Amino acid sequence: MAVQGLPENSTYALEKLRELLSSSDLPADGKLPTERALSDLFGVSRRAIRRALEVLDAEGRISRRQGSGTYAGQRAEGLSRHVGAIVAGTNFLEIMEVRLRIEPQLAQLAAVRAKPADIERMRELTKKIVASEDADARELWDGALHRLIAQSAGNQFFLEIFDVINHVRQDDAWQAIREMARRSHKTEERAYAQHAAVIDAIAERDPLRAAEAMRQHLLMLQESLIRVTSFDLPEEGSEEKRKADGAALDA
Repeated sequence: MAVQGLPENSTYALEKLRELLSSSDLPADGKLPTERALSDLFGVSRRAIRRALEVLDAEGRISRRQGSGTYAGQRAEGLSRHVGAIVAGTNFLEIMEVRLRIEPQLAQLAAVRAKPADIERMRELTKKIVASEDADARELWDGALHRLIAQSAGNQFFLEIFDVINHVRQDDAWQAIREMARRSHKTEERAYAQHAAVIDAIAERDPLRAAEAMRQHLLMLQESLIRVTSFDLPEEGSEEKRKADGAALDA
């Protein structure tokens, strides 16, 4: 639910905060505006701002000093500042096609390069996804997990490409479709298990298994999105599905 009439889109707030951290608009000491000021600046609820700041804190991008405020950590520049123009006109299924080409390779690299602290943070993020009580929080923490895997791959250019792709998460329509897919096809438990499989493979330094686990996860998401954005396809294993597959072979 929105607070004080403002939209609750934590992923959008997170992206705007990333842009702020990458800009030269902060004072010399790196102090961020207050939550209220950020809420007014970006036109989202204060809860969305707090959630986004929690992600940045977990990533080590900001530090919170009791009685003083919130301060920027390391700044980053790159393609992600221009993602609006790049992603405009791209549909969700095109995004999924690109994710399937990029993210398995990122998981593979993460299995080689992720630090133990990164893997521990991945497991903590999966717990936050499970504990999320609304679509906004689920999308926020799911995005944070996938980005941490991308970051752990240790390739800055790959990370910039990932951020361009991940920009679609700020779109309210994407969030609505993703949540519809979760609920209509009951993918939550499968997704949680698949996340665990990816992280386990990374922790065990098994690049091929990490890549395949990520690919299977994205294929499941892609199928769910197709179902909710087109005609409702028969469920896997159903009589309708078998008939449809038989008809396709006969065609």
